[in-house]
Amino acid sequence: MVEARIAEVPSGTWLTPYSAVLRSRIRAQRSYRLSFVSEVFSAFLIGIVEFAEVWVIFHQVRVLGGLDMDAALLLFGLSNTGFALAQVLVGHLDSLPTLIRQGTLDAYHLRPQPLLLQLITGDISLRRLARASVAMVVLGIGLVRNDIDWNLSAFTLLAITLITGVLLFSGIFVCAAGLQFFLIDGAELTNSFTYGGSFAAMQPASVFPTPLKLLFGFAIPVAFTAYLPTIALLQLPGPDILPAWLAWFSPLAALWVWGAAFWLWRLGTRHYQGGGG
Repeated sequence: MVEARIAEVPSGTWLTPYSAVLRSRIRAQRSYRLSFVSEVFSAFLIGIVEFAEVWVIFHQVRVLGGLDMDAALLLFGLSNTGFALAQVLVGHLDSLPTLIRQGTLDAYHLRPQPLLLQLITGDISLRRLARASVAMVVLGIGLVRNDIDWNLSAFTLLAITLITGVLLFSGIFVCAAGLQFFLIDGAELTNSFTYGGSFAAMQPASVFPTPLKLLFGFAIPVAFTAYLPTIALLQLPGPDILPAWLAWFSPLAALWVWGAAFWLWRLGTRHYQGGGG
């Protein structure tokens, strides 16, 4: 009898609570239109300022790390598109330290859904799409201005890069969130990995000293989000430690980051014993 009733439940029912929360968050943001417009405009300015930094550098130094201005457009577009979209999806995990300090996180443990999925779907910041739009426009310009041999291999690499870039940066956000269970108000420390990783991804990795090449190439592998695909699409050799052909292994880099993310999250949630207040 019980089995029959379970069988009658539609397969997508378990998504209903998450989709309902997301819809309510989106409606709430759009209801205060002046505030929403101002937040969208500020996010748009952040994207413009970040691009202006790259523009200024490459107008003072024509070639940096083997990349010219056109290649820098591609590098910036790939890195910031992946990061900005990941920020839209999971960037609100930055608020986890506040939830822990206020004891609000305890309420999430009372619900019969996975904690991480609750937090990810508990909010979504539409204003951050403005920053992503700047990155996408720059990416489009970079794809047009560069002399890329558009064959099946290039299209496949571009698609893989865009998808794994979002996944990889999302995994870094989850890693940072897992560490918050052990740190006391440690958001600034973990931001050095999330936002610092985004900044590192915008730079030509060939200019880094060897320790930083190893750090951002393999430990926190943000080089797979933009630099390696850029030199692979432009058919540039790259440094010995980070050759261009490594760009095809970006899914493995994303798996490595998510493996660390799930481990840190599981370790952190087991360590958590309540707000204590």
